[in-house]
Amino acid sequence: MDEVLAEVGPRLKRIRQQRNCTLVALSETTGISVSTLSRLESGQRKPSLELLLPIAHAHQVPLDELVGAPPVGDPRVRLKPVRHGDSVVVPLTQQPGGLQAYKMVIGTTKKTPDPRTHEGYEWLYVLAGKLRLVLADHDVILKVGEAAEFDTRLPHWFGSTGEAPVEILSLFGPQGERMHVRAKPRGD
Repeated sequence: MDEVLAEVGPRLKRIRQQRNCTLVALSETTGISVSTLSRLESGQRKPSLELLLPIAHAHQVPLDELVGAPPVGDPRVRLKPVRHGDSVVVPLTQQPGGLQAYKMVIGTTKKTPDPRTHEGYEWLYVLAGKLRLVLADHDVILKVGEAAEFDTRLPHWFGSTGEAPVEILSLFGPQGERMHVRAKPRGD
C-alpha cells in the first residue's frame, strides 16, 4: 500500500505537466490550495478521495489513472464443459452459492421424464431447439425465445423433445433465490 501511495505524487505531477498546467491554474480549477497541491505532488501529503476527485475531474482522467490502480484481472469465465451422456452442461458462474448460471445443450436421446424435487428456484430460456418441461401436472414445450421459471420443490424434469438437441440458459438459485428480469418496454 505504501508503494502505491508513494507513486501517486509523481504521477499527479507528470499528468499536470503533460497538460501544460501550472499549480496555480490547477488550484483555481479545483479549489485546492497551491501549497496542498505541491505537497501532494512531492509526497509530503497523503492523497485522499477529497483531493483526488477534483484533480481527476480537472484533468478529465479516471481516478484509476491518478492512483495507478492495478489492472482488473481477466473478466472472462474459463468455461469447463461437463458431459452427461449426450448432453453438455457449461457452468457460466464460478462463485459457489448464490445464483448459478449454466448453458446446457441437451441431446436428442428421448428419455422418459423422471420428475425430481430439490431446494431452489430455476429460470430457463430456450436459445435453440425445443425444450420439453414437465412441471407438476404440466407438460409443455418451450420454443426458441421462451422462458419458464419455477420453484424446484415442485416435481420437475426437462429435456429435448427428441427431434433435435435443445440449447438453453439456466439460472438456478439453490436457496430459492429468484432471478429478477427487468426489461424496459419499447416505446411505440
